[in-house]
Parts: sequence; C-alpha cells; structure tokens
Amino acid sequence: MGYHFFAPRRFANEGFDLGVYPNVRLKKILIASLAGTAVILSSTAVPASAVVAKSYKNCTELNKVYPHGVGKTGARDKTTGKPVTTFRVNSTVYSYNDGAARRPGEYDLDRDNDGIACEKR
Repeated sequence: MGYHFFAPRRFANEGFDLGVYPNVRLKKILIASLAGTAVILSSTAVPASAVVAKSYKNCTELNKVYPHGVGKTGARDKTTGKPVTTFRVNSTVYSYNDGAARRPGEYDLDRDNDGIACEKR
C-alpha cells in the first residue's frame, strides 16, 4: 500500500523522488527486453537465399529473376555447343517449372528435359 512500483516504502521516508526511481528501472527492463527480442528475431530470420517457389508462365518471366535459368541439383545442359553452367541451382523452383506432375497453373519450361529450365548464356 505504501509502495510505488519497485521502490520500497523506506525510500519515501528517506527523501528519494519516487517519481524517478521506478521509471529508471522500468526503462532498463524495457531496454533489456527489447534487446533480447532483437537477438531472438535476428537468429530466426529467413535467409536471403530462401526463395518462394513460383511457377512462371514463360521463360521471359523466369529469366527476369533467374537470368541464366534454374535447374535441379546435378543437372547438366544438353547441347552440342558450350553448355550453360551459370544457372541457379534450386530444385524447388525447378520442380514448379519443369512440367512433371503439374499443379494447376504450372507450365513446362524445361522442354529438352535436361534438368534446367530456361537456360541461356
């Protein structure tokens, strides 16, 4: 009954300003909890390399995001000339654009079935 926030009653009798003491402690607690929250959120952040898998309508759209195409792990370009090796390896994105086991709205962008969709130099 004779307490203000964290200040014991004895402080009121010793001339301490009860309006300042609790606010300082409250600020320290608030700063500590915000810092702890920031550490937790930064450790659970999604890495930049995580890409949401999307099905593209055509190679022009896909090449805007993946300039040299996208392929599954272990894919090799089938060509008589110099093969494309600079494509992005992402099996999830490839699976949404290869045409196999189609989901509604997906397109077959790997027409030569070499494991790389929309490959280009």
